[in-house]
Amino acid sequence: MPAVSENIELSCTLSSLNVQPEEYVRPRELAGWAEDWFAKHGRPWIYARQAEQLEIAGDSIFIDRARFSSPRLKSTLEQAQAHSLILVAVGAGPEAEEEARRLWTDEKPDEYFFLEVYASAVVEHLTTLAGARLCDWAERRQMAVLPHYSPGYPDWDVSEQPRLLELLKRTRSESFPSCVEVFESGMLRPKKTLLAAFGLTRYTERLQKLTSLVPCERCSFGSCQYRRAPYRGDARPAGRQLEASEAAVDRNAQYQTNQKALERWAQERLTLRNEPDGSVDAVFRCDGTTCTNMGRPLSFLYRVKLGPRAQGYPIREQQCAPAAGDDGHTYMCRFIEDCDALMGAIEREKPLHGERLNAVLEWQRAPSGAGCYCEASSRDHKWGIVLETIHYALVQRELGEDAD
Repeated sequence: MPAVSENIELSCTLSSLNVQPEEYVRPRELAGWAEDWFAKHGRPWIYARQAEQLEIAGDSIFIDRARFSSPRLKSTLEQAQAHSLILVAVGAGPEAEEEARRLWTDEKPDEYFFLEVYASAVVEHLTTLAGARLCDWAERRQMAVLPHYSPGYPDWDVSEQPRLLELLKRTRSESFPSCVEVFESGMLRPKKTLLAAFGLTRYTERLQKLTSLVPCERCSFGSCQYRRAPYRGDARPAGRQLEASEAAVDRNAQYQTNQKALERWAQERLTLRNEPDGSVDAVFRCDGTTCTNMGRPLSFLYRVKLGPRAQGYPIREQQCAPAAGDDGHTYMCRFIEDCDALMGAIEREKPLHGERLNAVLEWQRAPSGAGCYCEASSRDHKWGIVLETIHYALVQRELGEDAD
């Protein structure tokens, strides 16, 4: 009698699925739980004050005599002829971070993940709310507020964050509403905190001519009575319609990643979903191992939202976080040294944000074979793989549509 093989290999393509409600009801429950917890225990806050002085000299921006360097912020201020800046800080509060840390210690990774995601959404909402209040204040004084900008955004090194926080803490009649610390790396604690600068101009007519300076197109505050332009969800230059000669994705792309690997990852690790507004939601699962501690396996989920094909698939949203249930990332060297600094860097980094997806083909990044996330070069390498895999999958989809 021949021996029965103990190995199994299975390959199949499923044309349909019948996912039962009980399989996805828990994520819904956890999302509701996170919202309820925050409503009861969260202490979100906003602080803003107008700078005493603003001066632009050469390549530098001087705010209350403190020097900053951000070519993009400088260009925005100059185009709008801004005469002042409003310094803003928002935070979800330390309570959520403390609870998330407790949940992780208690081995409740799902609750930890959903509370972290909800706290991030709170920070985004607070930034929008702060902008709306500033617009209200400025409008009544025949002025206009420009889009906010923050250290860590393109063309503003995050290492200048300590200097900006020091400026913000020079309060006048109001006390700073929360304890905020900053590391030399620029990482804030609590990490669900954002520092920003809003330009202020008296030349409101310039905003009508230079639409890139109108914050309204990127502001989702629906009840605002001072809106100068409709909300478009994404008003970056990449959001314009493609010309007839432009391709949404380059079909003759030269990828840095091996094409056979892209083909396999597009099939096994990537999920694409088309939304009714033409946008595309992509989820990529990246599996690897730590470089030390006996090579512990780890898994991260990358979530990317792209604008419509007609706009060239602009990269609107990016998120990278450990997959639910993963504990391998806690064995990474940098996590053990300073978990907040590492996870904050992973959360903050959004390479090519606002650019069209084709931009990944020109992105020069250092190769890295490390499976961990300790170094910035390793994180860039993985983002490159994710964006190239999405690009490859969209090219294949277009080729398949042509064949049909």
